[in-house]
Amino acid sequence: MTGHVDFTNCSQIQGRAYNGANGKKISVEYDGKQYMLKFPPSGAQKPTELSYVNSCISEHIASGIFNILGMTVHDTMLGTFSVENKTKVVCACLDFTAGGKILYDFCSIKNTVLDSDSGGTGTELHDILDTIEKQKFVSPDLLTRHFWDVFVIDAMLGNFDRHNGNWGFLYDPISGTSEIAPVFDCGSCLLPQADEKVMQEMLTDEDALNARVFRFPTSAVKQDDKKISYHDFLIKAENADCCEALKRIYDRTDMERIRAFINEVPYISDMQKQFYDRYITARLDLIIRPAYETVMSSV
Repeated sequence: MTGHVDFTNCSQIQGRAYNGANGKKISVEYDGKQYMLKFPPSGAQKPTELSYVNSCISEHIASGIFNILGMTVHDTMLGTFSVENKTKVVCACLDFTAGGKILYDFCSIKNTVLDSDSGGTGTELHDILDTIEKQKFVSPDLLTRHFWDVFVIDAMLGNFDRHNGNWGFLYDPISGTSEIAPVFDCGSCLLPQADEKVMQEMLTDEDALNARVFRFPTSAVKQDDKKISYHDFLIKAENADCCEALKRIYDRTDMERIRAFINEVPYISDMQKQFYDRYITARLDLIIRPAYETVMSSV
């Protein structure tokens, strides 16, 4: 995690392409393994020099925290890649389809449920849960547990874009079996568009911090066509499966381990490390812990 890796001269793997709107992506071979390199957004998507690299930083840090919290997640590392005399920080994601498995996102699976209330991209909570029950790829109980575990961790990390296209299943065409895909595409966690000014403001201004905890970001999942507020939804403790996930994730949360991981992340300043620590701690203290206490008080 602490080494500086230059991917510039790695062999690019032809015939591999990746979708998604947040930055360029290529496939390379590094240390005998196949990786997808995610590049930071550029051009009109680059409001400041710092936020130019934040989506890649967010991808790596959030993925590492998912791992610390006991989730199966894609392996990532940060490195550099030089293009036209410009060196960019990139996130290398181990390609979990390299062995011939096929990734089917939840959007695709949702389209196979013919009596669903909406199309594959629809993110109404009741429709997602209905699809989870009706899909035939994996155990509905396991998928329900996975969905809510990811939802709670996304709440802790402030993910605003866990839509139906960035989670799903791996299908093995040889054995004909399916499994839940590792957690991937976490670049929308941890306020990836926050520049140095915003980070400093959140470190010194409690109102600015609270605004980005209680008001936004929201979940991409909706209720009654409105994006869910993580705080409001979790504190109500109305969904039993979500409450069980909240207990699991809270009990696994070790901020000292998370803090140690962040401190080892390369390419970021001490101020950025302080920001990520402060932001996660605030969301844990103001969203996750109060919701957990609400759940436990009713046991």
